[in-house]
Amino acid sequence: MTEFDTMAPPLKAALAARAYDRLTPVQSAMLGTEAQSADLLVSAQTGSGKTVAFGIAIAPTLLGGSPRFGPAGLPLALIVAPTRELAMQVRREFEWLYRDTGARIGSCVGGMDMRTERRALADGAHIVVGTPGRLRDHITRGSLDISELRAVVLDEADEMLDLGFRDDLEFILAAAPDERRTLMFSATVPNQIAQLAKRFQRDALRITAAGESSQHSDIEYQQILVAPADRENAIINTLLFFDSQNTIIFCHTREAVKHLASRLGNRGFPVVALSGELSQAERTNALQSMRDGRARVCVATDVAARGIDLPNLDLVIHADMPTNPDTLLHRSGRTGRAGRKGICTLIVPYHRRNAAARVLKLAKLTARTVPAPTASDIERHNRERILEDPALAVAPGEDEIAFVKELMNAHSAEHIAAAYLRLQLAARPAPEELLDAPSSFAERGQREPRAEAPPRDRSDFTNGVWFRVSVGRKHRAEPRWLLPMICKAGHITKRAVGSIKILDTESQFEIAGDKAESFWAAVRENGTGEKGVTIQRLDGKAPAKTGPANEAAPGSWNSAKKGKFKPKSKPRPEASTGAPPPKKLKKKRPKP
Repeated sequence: MTEFDTMAPPLKAALAARAYDRLTPVQSAMLGTEAQSADLLVSAQTGSGKTVAFGIAIAPTLLGGSPRFGPAGLPLALIVAPTRELAMQVRREFEWLYRDTGARIGSCVGGMDMRTERRALADGAHIVVGTPGRLRDHITRGSLDISELRAVVLDEADEMLDLGFRDDLEFILAAAPDERRTLMFSATVPNQIAQLAKRFQRDALRITAAGESSQHSDIEYQQILVAPADRENAIINTLLFFDSQNTIIFCHTREAVKHLASRLGNRGFPVVALSGELSQAERTNALQSMRDGRARVCVATDVAARGIDLPNLDLVIHADMPTNPDTLLHRSGRTGRAGRKGICTLIVPYHRRNAAARVLKLAKLTARTVPAPTASDIERHNRERILEDPALAVAPGEDEIAFVKELMNAHSAEHIAAAYLRLQLAARPAPEELLDAPSSFAERGQREPRAEAPPRDRSDFTNGVWFRVSVGRKHRAEPRWLLPMICKAGHITKRAVGSIKILDTESQFEIAGDKAESFWAAVRENGTGEKGVTIQRLDGKAPAKTGPANEAAPGSWNSAKKGKFKPKSKPRPEASTGAPPPKKLKKKRPKP
């Protein structure tokens, strides 16, 4: 007898139709005798098949030995997920898993039309999947009656607590019948989860899915050390080098997602963005574009991508370095799922390599340091893919023979092959040129030798160009974050930035004359990458100081002076009027 034989027959048939030949450890654990009717507290990592696992676990409780559900009335099961995407994904999984049971499945998620959900609930549902806030709204308004629940499942329970849903979860669990099963699935079991389980579960059976120590064994980890100004160029070259069918790129903020998605779209990549500022319809369309092949790259924030499962996702890129091991594991777990192999690439600026090493060590992962793909690397891979294209091994069909002969008579084989090659290469975005990376020391785990800094050549600032950025002292602007933003926005290094003046409502900075035009072009195309912050070009030399005449003098920062910020006690004449300071006249002594 196999483990499938102990499963509810309709679910066994559904798994067989999906070509399941074996269950994952967490799924097998649900079929144990002790787990059949008990409350469960389960540790299961992302990508371990936990959605099918809790579907298997609650099936006997819901069906009661019958192969099919009766007429739909009040819900028998409630599945609570932290995000809209995960809730809708759980619903899709349950639709095929419970297809032969006649289950009617409803959803209650934020961002959807509440009136439509209310009508669907009124028509009856056996299983309801939703997010905490929307479920609480329906219960409070009386459109969701959970008095007949037999099972409640909390999916990604630790993430729901991190997102601030504790009050909503306690409200939902308190409103559910006392005689019910409560199943909590969580990647980790911190103290908050333990307290929630102790309060709302009865003698919960603790299950730790076997094999968690090798949870990411199907993922190859790489880190690419780059100059800060080359981060986006390295991402572009990484996408071109791997040419993955589906890729997800993680950024920290919504603005970073918007900026990077725009940059990739302008470079010719079929890309979608996924962040919290999108409507539910926009998020659904973005994910559907990835599933049906209209888009191949998804740029997302951590929260927006929580729990999503994209098909054929072979590459995960960390555009912004994860700040903790849990975030790293969660992001990386989007690939290498259900036996598929995956690659996880961390784009690490030189100055963040120690932080990256700490996060990898805490996550108990080892990443191989590799150089960023160069233009020649990408060209070589493109040619290999063209030579190995399966289409070249297919003989022409009968309906193609006549035109193939006509083409061969009109052009030589070399001309036809060259035209095919040009078409193939033209269909791919061009790679970026990268700065030379001093990766040899990093590969050996050594620190680069500290070289004596050469004297700064200021000759390129003779024709420096001044710019204005729309933040100043009132916005708590400081050179230590203005300088990286300026360099990132204009794709320059700090050596191209001269003086930075912090004024009342704005700041002004100087760009070397030979870099000014390329800086301005990059800013006009991509913006600053910061919400509400704009950069404008100023003509002439240092512009006039803004603000009232008796205002305290602006601070001044000069990148040649070791990055030290020094407030001035008196305004400089050239900063106030734009004119050079008046010469100090010597008072002549009267002749004796």
